[in-house]
Amino acid sequence: MNTTINILIAEDQGMLLGALSALLDLEPDMQVIGKASNGKQALQLISELNPDLVLTDIEMPQMTGLELAQQIQQQSLACKVIILTTFARSGYLRRAMEYGVKGYLLKDAPSDDLANAIRRVMQGRKMIAPELIVDAWEEADPLSDKERKALKLAADGYQTEQIANEMHLSPGTVRNYLSSASSKLNASNRIEAARIARQKGWL
Repeated sequence: MNTTINILIAEDQGMLLGALSALLDLEPDMQVIGKASNGKQALQLISELNPDLVLTDIEMPQMTGLELAQQIQQQSLACKVIILTTFARSGYLRRAMEYGVKGYLLKDAPSDDLANAIRRVMQGRKMIAPELIVDAWEEADPLSDKERKALKLAADGYQTEQIANEMHLSPGTVRNYLSSASSKLNASNRIEAARIARQKGWL
C-alpha cells in the first residue's frame, strides 16, 4: 500500500515554513497540501483540506499551536498533530498530551528524525523528544483554563475590565481568577504570576 501522507504546516516564521514545506515535499510518501502562519488560519484550512497530519509550532499569533490542538480535539477532527517547537518546556508537553497531540519534537532535531516521526505517528505511535520526557512529569500545572486565559491576557497588557469583556465574565470574577493564579504560583502580582507561568510552559 503506497499512500501519501497529506500534511498541513502551521508556522509563523515564513522562512522556516518554506523550508519545512520543501523538506517534506522531498519525501516520496509525503505531500504538503497547506501552509498557515497562525493557528486560526490552520484550523480553517484543516476543515477545507482535510489533511492526515498537522505539523504546528506553539507560539503563533491569533491562536497558539496548543490552542489549535485543543480545538482539533474538541471538534473531533480526524487529523493527527505533531508539535515542532524550540521550547523544551515540560508544561507545554503536558498540555500537548492532554490535547491529544501525537508527537512533540524540537526544531533542532535532524530533518530525518522529523520525517520518521511523521511516519510513526501515522502508524499510531507517539513520538516525543527524549530530553523532554523526564522533565514533563516532575511538576504539575496548577492553573485552571480560566486562570490561564486571564493571566495570559493580563500579561498581554489587558486591564481587568478588558479581560472581563474578552472572557464574558464580571470584573470581580476576573480578579478572583488572577488572585487565585497568583496565589498558586506564589507570586506577588499578576505580572509576576504570568512570568512564572510562562517560564514553566503553563501559559
